[in-house]
Amino acid sequence: MANSSLLRLEGDSRIAVASDRLGMRRREFLQFCATLAAGLGLPPGADAAVAEAVASKKRPSVIWLHFQECTGCSESMLRAEHPTLEKLILDVISLDYHETLFAAAGHQAEQARKKAMADNKGGYVLVVEGAIPTRDGGIYCKVGGQTAIALTRECAADAAAVIAIGSCASWGGMPATDPNPTGSSGVAAVLGKPVVTIPGCPPNPYNFLSTVVHFLAFGSLPAVDDLGRPKFAYSRLIHESCERRAHFDAGRFAVEFGDEGHRKGYCLYKLGCKGPETYANCPTVLFGDAGAGTWPIGCGCPCFGCSEQGVGFSKPLHMLAKVKNVEPPQQYPRIVEEQGMGATLGSAAILAAVAGAAAGGTAMVARNLGLSHKAEEAERAKAASKTTETEA
Repeated sequence: MANSSLLRLEGDSRIAVASDRLGMRRREFLQFCATLAAGLGLPPGADAAVAEAVASKKRPSVIWLHFQECTGCSESMLRAEHPTLEKLILDVISLDYHETLFAAAGHQAEQARKKAMADNKGGYVLVVEGAIPTRDGGIYCKVGGQTAIALTRECAADAAAVIAIGSCASWGGMPATDPNPTGSSGVAAVLGKPVVTIPGCPPNPYNFLSTVVHFLAFGSLPAVDDLGRPKFAYSRLIHESCERRAHFDAGRFAVEFGDEGHRKGYCLYKLGCKGPETYANCPTVLFGDAGAGTWPIGCGCPCFGCSEQGVGFSKPLHMLAKVKNVEPPQQYPRIVEEQGMGATLGSAAILAAVAGAAAGGTAMVARNLGLSHKAEEAERAKAASKTTETEA
C-alpha cells in the first residue's frame, strides 16, 4: 500500500502534462519518481511528493561553473538516460549557465549568468565543476576576467544551495596532487563553509540528479556525512556491494592481470583495488545504462578510489587497500589445497615411541614429586623432635 498515493496520481492532469513534456508514458514517469525516492532512501509516500514537485513546481535555476577539470563530470551527465540530458536541463531543471553546453559565448554568456542570478536571487543552485587554484591570488584560472575564487564567491553569495560535483571540486582531486603548483583546492575550502560534495572521477550522474530532485521536492538538500557527501550515495563501502566480494571472503584473488583468477572473476584486492576503503554506490547504480558489469571492477579493472580523499590520486595503483571492515586473514586456504597422504607404518611407530617416552617421563616426574614430598615431611618431623628434646 506504500505506493497507493503515487498510483492515485496517475490520473492527475499535472502528471499527464509532465510525462508528455518528458517524453514518457505516465506509468514510466511515476516509476521514475519512485526510483528516485527509493534511491534517496526516502520514506514511503515520498515518491508522490517527488512526482508532484517535478510536475508542478518551478524548475530550479542552475548556475554551473567550470574551473580546473577535464569536463568529465559534464560528459557523465551527457550519458544519463533516465531522463536524458535534454530532458533534465530543459524539463527538470533550468540550466541557465554552463560554458560547455551554452550556445552563447563571451559577453552574452556572462550576461545570461548575471541575469539568472538576479532573477532567482536566493533560489538558484550553484554547481561547481573542477578545482579552484588559490596560489598567487588565483591567477591560474580566470573566466570573463574574474578569477575562479572571485567568481565562486560571487555566485555562492545568493545561492540557495552549493554543490561541488566531481572529486576536483569536492577536495581538489587530480589538480591538487603533489606538488600542486597552482594551489588547487575544493569549493568548501575556498568558501569557508560546508557544501554538498558529489565526488567521483566522474561521479554517477544520478547522484547529482537525485540531489537536485530532493531540493526541488522538499526545498532542502539530502542528508550528508561529515565530508558533505549525500548519504544515499556514499554511506557504504564499494567493497560491501561488490559482485566479487564472495571471492574475497573465500580467499580467491587475481594475482596478475590476465591470470586464471582474473579471467574467472576473482577478487582484485591483490591487484590494488581500493574498493575496501572507498565509499560510493558504483556497484549498485552502475554507469551508462548499459546493463550489468558496467563499472570498473565489473570490467576487470581495480577501483582506484577516485571518490575518496587521500586514496584516489594519492595512493599508488598497486598499493593494497586498507580494508575498513574486515582484513583477509593469513590462514586462508589456497585456491587448490594440497591433500594429505595419510600416516605410514614408520611414522606411526615413531609417533608411538614419542608418545610412550612422553608418558614415561610424566610418570617419573610424578614419582619424583611424591618422593620429594615424603622427604620434606620426614625432615619436618625430625626438626620438630629435636626441638622437643631441647626444651625438655
